[in-house]
Amino acid sequence: MAFVSSGYNPDKPMENRITDIGPKHYEAFYPPVIKKNKGKWLYHEIIEPGVLVHKAESGDECYSVRVGGARLMSVSHIREICEIADKHCDGYLRFTTRNNIEFMVDSKDKVEPLKQDLLSRKQQGGCYKFPVGGTGAGVTNIIHTQGWIHCHTPATDASGPVKATMDVLFDDFTNMRLPAQLRVSLACCLNMCGAVHCSDIAILGYHRKPPMLDHEYLDKMCEIPLAIAACPTAAIKPAKVELPNGETVKSVAVNNDRCMFCGNCYTMCPSMPLADTEGDGIVIMAGGKVSNRISAPKFSKVVVAFLPNEAPRWPSTTSCIKNIVEAYAKGANKYERLGEWAERIGWERFFEKCELEFTHHLIDDFRDPAYNTWRQTSQFKF
Repeated sequence: MAFVSSGYNPDKPMENRITDIGPKHYEAFYPPVIKKNKGKWLYHEIIEPGVLVHKAESGDECYSVRVGGARLMSVSHIREICEIADKHCDGYLRFTTRNNIEFMVDSKDKVEPLKQDLLSRKQQGGCYKFPVGGTGAGVTNIIHTQGWIHCHTPATDASGPVKATMDVLFDDFTNMRLPAQLRVSLACCLNMCGAVHCSDIAILGYHRKPPMLDHEYLDKMCEIPLAIAACPTAAIKPAKVELPNGETVKSVAVNNDRCMFCGNCYTMCPSMPLADTEGDGIVIMAGGKVSNRISAPKFSKVVVAFLPNEAPRWPSTTSCIKNIVEAYAKGANKYERLGEWAERIGWERFFEKCELEFTHHLIDDFRDPAYNTWRQTSQFKF
């Protein structure tokens, strides 16, 4: 009776239906020039760093101005982005998968005023709020995970090392001097919410010590079976522990040799924290890519086994990455990705040119069994 009295018609369930469940249809967010020419684009090109043009069969053009964006944005920053879009782009914009922001206009005459407005907006410290760049043979935004700001098992921060790294790579964001595109990513622990497994250069937070056990409170705060079941390597087992006051409590024991420092147990049990000032740090990986171009996709390889967390500027990490980028820029052929360059000259020489300490324990190319079983590329080897 309630449905009938409210005007619901079971024969026409969608009639006069008002709901806010789910997103709007994506076509509602297309700029008119893109909606008109969807599927009818002839080509696109980069006309200068940070500026792209798409040409349609109809003769229409769409110009995109790409600027760097933050992984974590304040409401005031988002409102400023919307203000710029309203002022220059009829309210339309898009975010790339690497957190760049693209402002799209339908005329070349609108590009320069948009660029000047973007570059005129500065932070209080003097740096650009909306730096133009991130296209072509250069460095684009570093995608990263939550870090210390919003994750419970990070081995390093995310926003801090990324900011410090982009500061030293900023010139390569605003120009295209490199042999090919260079993709940098960060994951703050081995669980890898980031794309570090297939990036040209990857910053990986790394735990080196097993979880600490707070036996006094563990049974009171945790479901012990859940903590045991959460361990992917079966390194945790139930145990009875005698406290300093002589009381015996139910707790767990960790087999340190089996522990892979993933932090799953801490997810289930707050009395098993993993974070450690000296044990946590950064691993640098290199040579990965997703693209099929020239060569098959590649996994990243560990090239620096450990660097300490050095907040707030992470000088050892940024210096190492800068050395790798400069060696790559100097030695690689045009269109050659970092991993392809390393394979051409040999990984031993890669370490030498990048001023990295080499050991054979660092190199693992995952060729067996993946070499024989994975068919995730068009460049098969039969």
